Order: sequence, then structure tokens, then C-alpha cells
Amino acid sequence: MSANQSLDIVKNYFKAFNEGKTKDMLALLHPEIEHDINQGKKEVGLEAFVKFMAHMDNCYKEELKNLTYFVSENTNRIAAEFDVHGTYLKTDGSLPAARGQKYVVPAGSFLEIKDGKIKRVTTYYNLPQWIEMVK
Repeated sequence: MSANQSLDIVKNYFKAFNEGKTKDMLALLHPEIEHDINQGKKEVGLEAFVKFMAHMDNCYKEELKNLTYFVSENTNRIAAEFDVHGTYLKTDGSLPAARGQKYVVPAGSFLEIKDGKIKRVTTYYNLPQWIEMVK
């Protein structure tokens, strides 16, 4: 698979995210997707990712802006840097209470392509910074 093909998969993944098309996002994921959750544990498998997305959609409305992509020489790894523009809809566990707060936080994702699908997604952002914005 070429670097351009891998990049297209990742771009389509983030486009589907921004358009709220979870089904389209899921179609781009490998059945054994490895998802490293920011400040959390690794989850493996499409079912776990579906549950994660349902939870996120319940608590947050987000759009990724200023997307910049970085492609590795071996073509199967891509990084993306972006700003998360969001609204905190529903209180998420022990995090501060949700009151419709708006936020913007910088973030980055690292993705790996295998067999034409996204096999790994690792996303990082500064959780303490986000907490300060919404409390």
C-alpha cells in the first residue's frame, strides 16, 4: 500500500468523524483495532471501539480543525495534529459537571494501517488543560 493510499484512509477517517458518520469511521477500522485511550488503557477490537464512540458521542460534540498529517517513510504509520473544538454535553464519570461548556484543546493521533484498514489509533491531549477549561 502506498503512502498516499494510507493517508487517504486516515483522511477519510477524520472526515467521517467531523461529519458525525460513525458507521463510515468504523468501516475503515481493522477488526482487531488497537485503541490507546488518552490517559486510559488500551482496548482491542471493533466492539470495544463501538462502545467507546457511543460513550463519547453521548458526552461530547467535537470537531477537529487545523488537521495536519505526517506520513512515515514505510507508509503504514501516519500522525495527525489538530485542534479539538468541542462542547461538553453530559458529565463524564468523575470529570467536572457538564453544563454545555465549549473548549478548544490541541491534540495528536498516531495511526497504523494494516491490510488496508486502521489497525491502531493512539490519541493524546492535555487532560488537565481540558479540565481547567470546563470546570
